[in-house]
Amino acid sequence: MAELIGLSRRIGDPALRMAILGEGNASARVDGSTFLVKASGSTLEHLGEDDVVECRFAELLALIDLDEVSDAQVQEALMAARVDPQAKKPSVESLFHAWLLSLPDVAFVAHTHATAVTGILCSPRGREFAEKRIYPDEVVCCDVASVFVPYTDPGTWLARAIGQHTRTFLRTHGHVPRVILLENHGIVTLGRSVDATLAAMLMAEKAANVWVAASTLGGPVFMTPEHVARIATRPDEAHRRRILES
Repeated sequence: MAELIGLSRRIGDPALRMAILGEGNASARVDGSTFLVKASGSTLEHLGEDDVVECRFAELLALIDLDEVSDAQVQEALMAARVDPQAKKPSVESLFHAWLLSLPDVAFVAHTHATAVTGILCSPRGREFAEKRIYPDEVVCCDVASVFVPYTDPGTWLARAIGQHTRTFLRTHGHVPRVILLENHGIVTLGRSVDATLAAMLMAEKAANVWVAASTLGGPVFMTPEHVARIATRPDEAHRRRILES
């Protein structure tokens, strides 16, 4: 609980310009059966224990697999998934949190509408931002590429789309992604530790700012696939990643 609240307040810090009002959410796996997630309408900046809901995976994962789901069914499932019937209503995005937290080595998930990243995702160059890299630390913290998800209605459909595109990433790269970019929406980061999840979020936002700055000067100049692969496999950089993930 304390780690999730600390992560939430950090990414909700107004100085970072990642979330205002009730934007964004975060979650943490408790065990194979349940996870913690931000309650709907609460703020990341001021998140307290009463704003965190423990939910069961089973009810939400079952909903994602249904062919047709109404808004009423989604709301009913969110309330039914609560371990404590008196707890607040979980965020509707608990659906994709549940799916991501069921992946190997994922213990924390963070989602924000980070200003610079979302600016790029609201432009024609969002997919390019996901697929290319511009400096070494972006590779270290955000991986060789990010998952790009075309705009999808939040809720069941978004959870399903994230699952589809994340599975494609897994088949291509052989491991879980660190960053998922949602077109016209925002960013999701995930990891086995708070530090890894936070590092991916902060570095992606920095990369977006650098990207936009470089664009005003005729760029950006992208790293070649060979240079990206070199950074991704250097022993010293692998050591840095292990520290973040521990």
